[in-house]
Amino acid sequence: MSNVNFSKRALIQMTGRLCVASAFATSLMGRRASATFVDGSAKVAGDALSPLHAPENGKIPVAFLISEGAVVIDFAGPWEVFQQVMEPQTMQSRFQTYMVAGTAAPVRVSGGMQIVPDYILADAPAPKVLVIPAQMGHSPATLSWIREVTKHTDVTMSVCTGAFVLAETGLLNGRAATTHHAAYRELEVLYPQVKVKRGLRFVEDGNIASAGGLSCGMDLSLHVVARYFGNDTAEQTAYNLEYQGQGWKDARLNAVYSQAAVSTPEHPLCPVCDMDVDKRLKSQYKGKTYYFCGEGHKELFDSAPEKFIS
Repeated sequence: MSNVNFSKRALIQMTGRLCVASAFATSLMGRRASATFVDGSAKVAGDALSPLHAPENGKIPVAFLISEGAVVIDFAGPWEVFQQVMEPQTMQSRFQTYMVAGTAAPVRVSGGMQIVPDYILADAPAPKVLVIPAQMGHSPATLSWIREVTKHTDVTMSVCTGAFVLAETGLLNGRAATTHHAAYRELEVLYPQVKVKRGLRFVEDGNIASAGGLSCGMDLSLHVVARYFGNDTAEQTAYNLEYQGQGWKDARLNAVYSQAAVSTPEHPLCPVCDMDVDKRLKSQYKGKTYYFCGEGHKELFDSAPEKFIS
């Protein structure tokens, strides 16, 4: 399995245990948010949103890129946010949402659900928003497609460990990004050119954005809605969804994940992801025993232990 993803056991743990959308504003200008994040830095609360410009006619195309093991909440949450944004006179959605995959065959995603893609890479409409959820793999063709469409997107966004797929394209090199809190260290080690930001529900850097784990994808999506249509529309979308989270207004609300969990002899944690361990999986390094959540993270640790304990 590619090292851009967690081990299979860790992915199951995340999806099972950690759980690893309207009226329009009349003007885009002058809308406010509690905080936005550019290049990983918090602006002062109340700074104006950087607007995105919706077409006067037609829908904004939003592509969801999936492959085997894609985590359902990572794409279903943002999907529901975007498809809930309606033109009040016609009640037509302002976003065109569609699934894209490397094959036309059904894709088995987390929990065994199967998704039939709307398009394959070769015939997918060019998106203005691209959503990349956590998933089990990628291909050179997929990475090339992401790079090409991102030349013309308003936002290319990853959710959770979808950041690893985005990082593999090279588009995160020199940019700020975040991911699931259990993957901060692994993202730093595998992609040292990425400026990993901890404890944020989302990070934006140019037209590249990344959300933290799972539910953070809804907050980044609501933030994107606010950039297109203003806070009033995002507020109404959240209200219609009965979504009471405030992370789309203030990405710092993930601060609880800023500090890494502490591994103790009584409760050891995987040094790669800080998750619970299988004590049958262990390695010795400089006289100390380390335990792991799965074989994949043991192998990764053994390849460069000093990078995970510094």
